[in-house]
Amino acid sequence: MPAFGFQPHDHADCIRTTLAQADAYCAQHKLKLTPIRRRALEILLAEHRALGAYDLLAVLAEDGLGTAPPVAYRALDFLTSAGFAHKIEGLNAYIACAHFGADHSPAFLICTSCKSVAEAETTATQGRLGEAARAAGFTISRTVVEALGLCPQCQEAPCA
Repeated sequence: MPAFGFQPHDHADCIRTTLAQADAYCAQHKLKLTPIRRRALEILLAEHRALGAYDLLAVLAEDGLGTAPPVAYRALDFLTSAGFAHKIEGLNAYIACAHFGADHSPAFLICTSCKSVAEAETTATQGRLGEAARAAGFTISRTVVEALGLCPQCQEAPCA
């Protein structure tokens, strides 16, 4: 799967399609995509950058969906548990999953200038990390890969 987030695409269709997939997934797995959870996912989908829980809470509060931090944290816990969102550990923030429904090991490409985030596919058992783990007799169950740099748009921007 290619990196997703820096390339132009039909963003309205992206949001609509992912919300429909989330609705279907929840129905199939008997999960409740409550109005707050659905709106939280929609907020994360609206941008290709990571949002903190309090950023999410501010929008939920504007929508009249709650002002207490547990509202945002519970919605984010559900979204990450269901595979609809990922936590960007280094930013202590969240992003909607760009490869919803796929069993994958994401890597996050984080632009230090505009704060956009793209999700790319990795394989934890390949490359140097996989080799090091095998040499140590270690079995990798989960990795978190976060790379900082500049997105294509920021690389093209004139230097200040």
